[in-house]
Amino acid sequence: MDLIQHPRYIDETKCIACGACEEKCPKKVIDPYNIGLAKRKSIYVEYAQAVPLKYAIDPESCIMLKKGKCGACQKLCPVDAIDFDQKETSVKLEVGAVILAPGFKPFDPKRFDNYQYAKLPNVVTSMEFERLLSASGPTQGHISRKSKDHGDPKKIAWLQCVGSRDMNRCDNPYCSSVCCMYALKEAVIAKEHAGDDLECAIFFMDMRTHGKDFERYYDAAREKHGIRFERTKVHTINPAANDNLEMRYIKESGESISEIFDMVVLSVGLEANPAVTDLAKKINIDLTDNQFCNTNSFSPVATSRPGIFVCGAFQGPKDIPQSVVDSSAAAAAAGEILSTARNSLTKVEEKIPEKNISGERPRVGVFVCKCGINIAGVVDVPAVAEYATTLPYVEYAADNLYSCSQDTQKTMAELVKEKNLNRVVVAACTPKTHEPLFQETLTSAGLNKYLFEMANIRNHDSWVHKNNPDLATEKAKDLVRAAVSKAVLAEPLKESELTVNQTALVIGGGISGMAAAQSLALQGYKTHIVERDDQLGGQARNILQTAKGENVSENLQAMTAGIESNSNITIHLNTTIDDVQGFVGNFKSKINENGSEKSLEHGVAIIATGGHALVPEEYLYGQDPRIMTSLELDRKMINNDPDVAKAQTAVFIQCVGSREPNRPYCSRVCCTHTVDSALELKKRKPEMSVFVLYRDIRTYGERELLYREAREAGVIFIRFGLENKPQVNLEKKQLCITLTDHILNRPVRIETDLLTLASSILPARDEKLAVFFKVPVNEDGFYIERHAKLGPSEFATDGVFLCGLAHYPKPIDESIAQGKAAASRAITLLARETIFTSGQVAETNPAMCSQCGVCVSLCPYSAPDFIPGDARMNAGKAQINPVLCKGCGLCVASCRSGAIHLKGFDNDQIFAQIFAINMVN
Repeated sequence: MDLIQHPRYIDETKCIACGACEEKCPKKVIDPYNIGLAKRKSIYVEYAQAVPLKYAIDPESCIMLKKGKCGACQKLCPVDAIDFDQKETSVKLEVGAVILAPGFKPFDPKRFDNYQYAKLPNVVTSMEFERLLSASGPTQGHISRKSKDHGDPKKIAWLQCVGSRDMNRCDNPYCSSVCCMYALKEAVIAKEHAGDDLECAIFFMDMRTHGKDFERYYDAAREKHGIRFERTKVHTINPAANDNLEMRYIKESGESISEIFDMVVLSVGLEANPAVTDLAKKINIDLTDNQFCNTNSFSPVATSRPGIFVCGAFQGPKDIPQSVVDSSAAAAAAGEILSTARNSLTKVEEKIPEKNISGERPRVGVFVCKCGINIAGVVDVPAVAEYATTLPYVEYAADNLYSCSQDTQKTMAELVKEKNLNRVVVAACTPKTHEPLFQETLTSAGLNKYLFEMANIRNHDSWVHKNNPDLATEKAKDLVRAAVSKAVLAEPLKESELTVNQTALVIGGGISGMAAAQSLALQGYKTHIVERDDQLGGQARNILQTAKGENVSENLQAMTAGIESNSNITIHLNTTIDDVQGFVGNFKSKINENGSEKSLEHGVAIIATGGHALVPEEYLYGQDPRIMTSLELDRKMINNDPDVAKAQTAVFIQCVGSREPNRPYCSRVCCTHTVDSALELKKRKPEMSVFVLYRDIRTYGERELLYREAREAGVIFIRFGLENKPQVNLEKKQLCITLTDHILNRPVRIETDLLTLASSILPARDEKLAVFFKVPVNEDGFYIERHAKLGPSEFATDGVFLCGLAHYPKPIDESIAQGKAAASRAITLLARETIFTSGQVAETNPAMCSQCGVCVSLCPYSAPDFIPGDARMNAGKAQINPVLCKGCGLCVASCRSGAIHLKGFDNDQIFAQIFAINMVN
C-alpha cells in the first residue's frame, strides 16, 4: 500500500506540547473540532486528549507558510520542534489485510432553506449542540444561544430526521440509526445542566430506540425528565422577536400549532464522506446506492475485495456499541487470514524495573480531576487539591483537566519520579473503568501498581450532589482524606502467573456461536461447541431470508458444513453443562452429552445461548390456525404452504410482548422482519392486501429502504398506541381486526385470512450457567456485558465472553459480527501463553485459623480448602488458592477467628478510611 503522509511542520520527536507556540501565534481561524463555534490558532492541538498529543500547523492559514513572514512559533519553541521545511512524504507498507474504518460525515443542513440554518443563529445542528454540552467545548458545558445576547435558552426543540429518511430535499432515503438516541441524550443532559425550568421538546416521525436499554431511556426521558414528544414533521422555522424561533406544525389530532422556541437543534444524519467514496473506487470495493460499503449478511465485515475488511459507520449508519462490535469482528476476520504470521513481527515492550520501597516513609501524590463540568461543575476542585496538601504524608497535590488523558498520564509518571512518590491517589470518576489505566501509569513510573488508590468524586459525589456544591466539595475532601489514609498503608502486591489452556468452549450452536467457533478455529485454536439441540443453527433455521434477500437456509448449510469439516472444531450435540470449575485460562467444564458425562478443559468460554420467540397470550393466538408468529409464517413460506398461497388479505401486528410494562425493551428485529415478510407476500401475490399495524416502525440504517419499498408496493401501515391496541375477533369463522386509524381518527375493520404476530424475543435465561461462570443477568434475562459501549462482547468476569441473542435481540448480520467480535476478544487471552491474576486476594494466617470451615462452605469460587492432614506444617488449617480467589472478601467477613485478610483491603486500611471519614475538619 502507498500512503501519503502530510506534513504537520512539527517534529513529533521533539514537541513536548507545552503550548508556548500556540500562545504567541497571531493567527486565529475557525475551529473545525468545535464545529465552527469557536476559533483556534494556526498552530494547534486538535483537542485536549488528542493522540499523539503533538502540535500541528495549518498550512492554509499559517502566515509563515502562506507569505513567508512571522515565524513566532519557531522563535519561541523551547525544544526547536518547528520545522517549516517538512514536505509531503510517501510511505510504502506491505500488509496482509486492510481494515477500513474511515467513519462518516455529518449532514450539512445549509441546503435546507426552510430551516434557515445558515440565517438564524439559534438554529444549530446536533453536532454543534454536542460541543455546547461538552466540558471541553467553547462554553465549557454551559448551554447558551449563538445569537448576540448569548442568553440561556429556556425552551429548546429537536427536529428529527434532518438529512435522513428524506428523498424530497436530499438523496438520503436511509435512517441514520443514531439520531433518536442522541437527541434523547442531549435533551436529558440539557435538562440536567440547565435545571427543570428548561423545556425540551422532540419532534419525530418514529422514535427508534432499538438498542439495549434504549427503550428504558426513552421511557425515563418522557416520564422522569419531562421531555415532550410530538409526532410530526416540522416544515419551516421562521424568525421571531428577540432572535427566537417560530415553528408551525400539525399535531396528531389535526390541530395546527404555532410555537415559539429559544433554540432549535437539527438532528442531522450520517453520510458517507465523498473522499472515502473516492477511496473505495480507487481500491475497487463495492458500495451501496447510498455510498456505504456493501457487505454480505453472512460476512458482515468483509468487502467485495478479499483481504479488505470494514467496520464502523462506513459499513452503514450505526451507534458506538455496534461500531465497537464490528471493529473487533474486522480484527477477527483479518486474523483469520493472517493467523500463520502471528507473532512473527512481535516486539516485546521494555519492562521498567519495579522500585523497592520497603522501609521508605510514605510519600503520597494526589491528583484531583476536574473532568470538565462533570466534576468541576459541582465540586471546587482547586480547593480539594489544596486541601490534599495538608494531609499527612502527602508530598504533592494538583488538579488536572482530564486525569485520564495521555498527556496527564505522562506528566503523572514524570512527577512520581521527580517527587520520589511511592503512593498515588487519583480523585476522579469510577475505578471500574479507569483504575487499570492509572495502575498502568504507576507501572510505567517504576512503582508496584497496587500502591494506587482512587477516590470516586464523580459517581459518589458530583453526580449525586449537583444541587449542593458546597457540601459536595466537603464530601470530596472527605473522600480524598479517606483514600490517602488507605494508600498510606498500601503495600506492594505480587500477582500469580498462570499458563493459558489454548482451547475455547462455545456454549450455543446458533448462528452467533457458530461464527465465534469458526473464527477461533480458522485462527488455529481448538474449539468445542456445546449445543443442547440435536443440530446446529438455532433460530436461523426458521428464517426465510435476510433483509438483503439472502437465502438463510442455503447460507446456514454452507456455514454448518464449514464447521463440521474443520478439524479444530469438536461439536457436542444434545449436550448440557452440568458444572464449571476453574478460572480464566484454566476452566474445567463437566458436560452431559447424550446421557454420558465428559470433562472439557478450556482457557476461555463464549456464551451464545441464544433466545426464542415469546408464545403470545393475546390476539387469540392458539385459538385459530390462521393466527401465527413471525417465525411460523416464515416456516410456512419456506414450505410453500397453500394457506399462504390462497390468502387474499394478511395482517401483521407489531410489538407483541415487546415495549410492554413487564417487558420494556424493543426486540430490534421485528419491524424489519415484518416489512420483509410483507414484501415477500406481495411478490408472491401482488393482488394480496397486506396491512402492518405498528407503534413505531424501526427499520434502522439502510433497512429503511425496505420500508419505502413496502409502501410503494401497496403495503398499508396503520399506527396504534399502547393504550389503544388492535382488537382481534372471530365472527362466524371470519378473522376480524379492529383499530382506530391514526390519520383518519376513525375505527377501521379488517377481515383477514392471515394474522401474523411479531412476538417478542426472549433470552434463554440459563441462570444455572450464569452462576457457573459468575456472570450477571439483567432484569429482562439478558446477560450484562462488561461495558455497554466499550466492552459489548465480554463480561467483567475474566475469560468469559458473549454474543448473539444472549446479549440482546439482533439480526443475523449483527449476530455473526458479534460472534466474531467475541472470538476476537477471546483470542487476546488465548494468544498469550501466560497471564497474571490479581494481587488483591485473600490470605489466611494459619496460627489464628480455628478450622471451622465456614470460608470453605461460603466461597462462590471454591478458593479456600483445608491443608491435608498429613502435611508437615499447619495440617487441617484453611488455605486460599490465590488463582481461584477473586478478592470478593466474603471469606474475610465470615471468618469468626479473624484469620483471613484481603490484600489491598486489609482491616487496618478499612478502619483507617472509616476513621478518616469520621474525622471533623
